[in-house]
Amino acid sequence: MENSLIMKTDTSFALNFLIYLQNIFLNQNRNQEDLKFPYLSTKMMFKEDFELKYKELWNEVSQRISDDNKIDVKIFYEEKDLFYQRLFVIDADTLMDFNETYKTFEVWWNSFAGRFSIERSIDEMGQKLYWDLANLLVQKRIKPQKELNISLIYDECLLADAQVSSYFAVLPTRDFFAKYKELVSKLEVCIY
Repeated sequence: MENSLIMKTDTSFALNFLIYLQNIFLNQNRNQEDLKFPYLSTKMMFKEDFELKYKELWNEVSQRISDDNKIDVKIFYEEKDLFYQRLFVIDADTLMDFNETYKTFEVWWNSFAGRFSIERSIDEMGQKLYWDLANLLVQKRIKPQKELNISLIYDECLLADAQVSSYFAVLPTRDFFAKYKELVSKLEVCIY
């Protein structure tokens, strides 16, 4: 049996922005030694049920990207209010804070230190993952029915389940280095 795996790896604007907001939220109640990027010295006014709303939004956005990965940029740029309306207390001050946070993310994400660095950080390990997964599928005589899409996030998703689904997985870059042994079997489950 020949290798027929097609695997695409990209970075999601919307999911990485959600990770950015998650980390800001978590930092508000963390010790100095447990802080995550980005750190803000000011308190953001998130909704009281932020964790529940975050999980719902994460599931909705990741499902939409799973269904059509081209929609990711549209969600980030054209549905920007979705993040604000669902996760923040609605008032003039929080809107200003949200807009500043959104712009800060956008500037970082579009810089060499943002999306580009995240994409390039897994180049070698991404190639290794492709070949390890492709060889496993050939060995097990599993023929993929469509392209496997992997969406990279810069940090772990701690407030929602970033589980894999049919031909789609959301993976933090850290997993390519700290949890590599688990990745092949985790992605094999996607091929159904």
